Amino acid sequence: MADIAFRANAEDERIIRASLRDDERPSDVLRRALRLLQREMWYDRLLTGRRPSVEGLPDER
Repeated sequence: MADIAFRANAEDERIIRASLRDDERPSDVLRRALRLLQREMWYDRLLTGRRPSVEGLPDER
């Protein structure tokens, strides 16, 4: 697995500390955040796929 370096600024550290659950490490918080981002991307793709395209539709008047 690749190592990924992340240097949290003061605001990042505040968010991470506030998001810690019992028996969690900061890396666990970041992992949960990545899963939420993955879910957000999945929903975006789902919505984009269902959105009708205006191009190529017949003019219905």
